[in-house]
Order: sequence, then C-alpha cells, then structure tokens
Amino acid sequence: MIAVKIVNLQDVFTERMAEQLAALIHAAFPGADGYPTMEAALTEVAEALAEGRVNFVALDELGDAVGWIGGIEAYNGNVYELHPLVIREGRRRQKLGTRLVETLEQRVAEIGAMTIYLGTDDVSSGTNIFGLDLYPDPLRHAMGLESINNHPMAFYRKMGYVVVGIMPDANGFGQPDIIMAKRLIRWDK
Repeated sequence: MIAVKIVNLQDVFTERMAEQLAALIHAAFPGADGYPTMEAALTEVAEALAEGRVNFVALDELGDAVGWIGGIEAYNGNVYELHPLVIREGRRRQKLGTRLVETLEQRVAEIGAMTIYLGTDDVSSGTNIFGLDLYPDPLRHAMGLESINNHPMAFYRKMGYVVVGIMPDANGFGQPDIIMAKRLIRWDK
C-alpha cells in the first residue's frame, strides 16, 4: 500500500488541486443527483472554501489528491455536516475513508461541535427501503433500515453513525436520503 498523507485543504489548495478534487467528485457522483458536469464539480470545490467549512485532502506520494472530506458548519457550530467524502477509484477499501472521517471528526470536535451528520442517498437499490413508498410511517422504515448491495450506510455504521431519520422520495419516488449522525463529545450528566 502506498503511503498517503492527510492535510488541510487550504494548506495545499491550488488550481490544479481544485481540478483534481472536481474530477474526484464528478467521477464518483456523475448523475443528476451529484455533479453531472465538471463545471458543477468545480463550483462545489469553490464553495468548500467558504467560511464555516473544514476540508481535508488525502495526497499520494506525488502530491495528487486521492481522497477528500469536508465539513459544513450548521446549528451555530454545534453540528457539522459531513460533505463530501470521496475516494479515488482504485484507492477504496484501504482504510482511507476511515482515516479521513476520523480526521474530520477530531477537527470539528476541537472547534466545539457536538455532533456530525450526513445524508447518504439511496438511488440504486443499496438499502432495503429503496423503491418503497415510505409513507405514512417513514420512521418505522428507518428503524428497520439495512444496507444491501454495499450501501455507504454500512461504512458509516461501522464508524459509529446511527440513522436519525430518512427523507422519503428525496431523489424521486422510492429513492430516499438517509440521515445519519454521531455524537463527537462525551456527554456526562
């Protein structure tokens, strides 16, 4: 396995880096629900540098981006949204996603956030609720939610995230967004 270092995106940001990150998210999320054009992907990269954002990039031995994770401040800094998380094809299943998530969690906890959350869409039969009419009781379906076909929800569960809700039909009928969250600080009474 080739060594990878994780660094703050702002410390290494260049136009070349922006293009690499845009290419990563465009390749990973090419459909209408993602970044169907490089222009859309470059816009996302530019927005990631806004105030209230935290970003880390995984660099290979040549200094090329092989992974990217971001956090967006919400709820007056008490919560951060994990967005995006992307790993280059061919570099997946090497614990790089785990390292990026842990790095982001540590940083936003240092900032003072108590919770981190994310949405992970099911647009391709990745869970047992894909294709279902989740009404009139979406929470009943959320309680029995399971990953099939290796949906990213399984990865996030291993990282300690729990399902806190679902948004039925977020991407069209039967294509929900699954909302997951994790407490970052110890809560002592």
